[in-house]
Amino acid sequence: MTAVPSSFRTALAKVFVYALLALFLVPAGTYFFSGYAQRDQDAGFVAGISQRIDAEKGMPAAEKQARKDYYRLNPPSTICGSTDPEAQDYRAALCERYSDVWQFNMARKVSFWTLVASALLLVSVLGLGALAFADRTLQYSSFVTGWRLTTWASAAALVVQGAMAVWLSFWVTAFFFHKYSPKLIIVVGLAVAAGVFVAVAGIFKRVHSESRAVGELVSEEDAPLLWKRIRHMAERLKTEPPQHIVAGIDANFFVTEAPLAVGDKLLTGRTLFVSLPLLRILDQSEADAVFGHELAHLRGGDTKSSALLGPKLVQYDHYRHAMRTGGLTAIVSPVLDLYRMIFEIALARDSREREFKADRIAAKLITPAAIAQSLVKIAAYAQYRHKIEDELFGRNERHDQATLGIASFVAQGLAPYAASDDFLAAMKTANVPHPYDSHPAMPERLRNVGMAVKEQDWGSIAVRVPAATWVQQILTADAIEQRLWSDYEQQFAQDHERSLAYRYEPANDAERAVVLKYFPPVVFQLKGDDTVEISIDGIRTSADETTVFWDAVKALEYKESSFGNALIVTHPDKGALGTAKTTKIKLGGLAKQKDEFNAAVGHYWQRHQIMRAHQQGG
Repeated sequence: MTAVPSSFRTALAKVFVYALLALFLVPAGTYFFSGYAQRDQDAGFVAGISQRIDAEKGMPAAEKQARKDYYRLNPPSTICGSTDPEAQDYRAALCERYSDVWQFNMARKVSFWTLVASALLLVSVLGLGALAFADRTLQYSSFVTGWRLTTWASAAALVVQGAMAVWLSFWVTAFFFHKYSPKLIIVVGLAVAAGVFVAVAGIFKRVHSESRAVGELVSEEDAPLLWKRIRHMAERLKTEPPQHIVAGIDANFFVTEAPLAVGDKLLTGRTLFVSLPLLRILDQSEADAVFGHELAHLRGGDTKSSALLGPKLVQYDHYRHAMRTGGLTAIVSPVLDLYRMIFEIALARDSREREFKADRIAAKLITPAAIAQSLVKIAAYAQYRHKIEDELFGRNERHDQATLGIASFVAQGLAPYAASDDFLAAMKTANVPHPYDSHPAMPERLRNVGMAVKEQDWGSIAVRVPAATWVQQILTADAIEQRLWSDYEQQFAQDHERSLAYRYEPANDAERAVVLKYFPPVVFQLKGDDTVEISIDGIRTSADETTVFWDAVKALEYKESSFGNALIVTHPDKGALGTAKTTKIKLGGLAKQKDEFNAAVGHYWQRHQIMRAHQQGG
């Protein structure tokens, strides 16, 4: 069984508590409040009717006592549900639809059955989650059932609990303070209506999910021996071979049966993705072991189940996000989160088992040494490439895309890195990257195939030069790799430059040019010839020729009024009387562009905050 990390267990426990609150807080509050109000209502009614009975002249004392006993035994809280024909007039007087007695009685019933339904939903969620653990063949049907149950149940909970919230917004204040707030009732009602709309719209919204890989197709004419080898291994494993091979520069291998977008093509059927940089460091037998591992996923039905389940997970996660960010809908989102987290644990356990099984199949198909060495090499390359890219992205100088050379940095530095203490520390927790699964740590996978590779040997394995590689058998490999690295490094340089625009203060003309490229001054027209300008320095108005610099800003608030719109700037320092110091920037005539103005102000202030934090931290 997969060990669940303590941080994940803590998060799961927190979500479970939130789910309990989401399911039971409002109905329990309604149940206990209505019960309390009914008891108060009963006591007042019985006391009042007893006084009137006592005031009746000519009624025998025994009859008075009998009548008072009757009302004590049959107070208003119970009479609406009575079927006694003798109580018909009593019921008619108190239980008319929408009367106070009817409302409290109905609230009590609805809240009770809502609590029952919530308990059944919680048990169902936990049961369906457990079902996903029991048998991987049941995972898809379990998730689809849970998906439909939790989405519709969350929408129903919003409707029912929303109605309770609206009812409580009137009765809590009316009961305890003998007054009510129409504004509160309207606000709660509108929030509930908006939440229900978001929930129902989210159920019927269809999300387009598309897997994409950056690479190029390798035809059989371009790599006849590689295609022959893949088909031969598939035949030995008694599974259909891939219909497509895609070569890329990502540091992983994978297979998929889901539709895969590559460039302007949408590939269907079985696709194998191969990493050209990794194929350059893997010996053919080591690469064969990797191919065998991926083909084992095809044989085991792993890719087929992922292709079916993947779009459902995407759809569910989009619905969860919509509920979390939809205002009042957030109160029921923990139920969705709980089911998703439980299911994620089941998927993670299944993923580990699939990886271990695929490794054992690859070890049997080729050799244990081949799969073990490939795991070490792939993990080492991926770790070091990630380290290099982090270092390059962290630099404070712009990169020249033409001379960036990430591949060269990795090739030249891998051997020294493999001999360092940092290498061993990183490899002990390393896993082999994969875009679809959470792979076990590399040392666990080595033990799984029965290869007790000593830690001190990992470095020598990582830098061992292959005698022959499959890259040499792909005629288009060099051209594909050159094109992909060129595009990748161009995007990397652009992303890095954009990050510099957030980091620079700037300190010189070159840095200022980078910042202004992404944050040029933005001017908005005000009344007459006046303007307001937002720049990296601050906010400047032509009306008084002053600039409020970003360092003098603590908070910003846009205010609209009949006397003219304005931006209220709160400063970090205090005024003469110890109160917050503010500046009012008048924005008369800006009404039509207020959204664009507020977006620009937020964008430029966010840049300044990121820059200042970076400068102080650096």
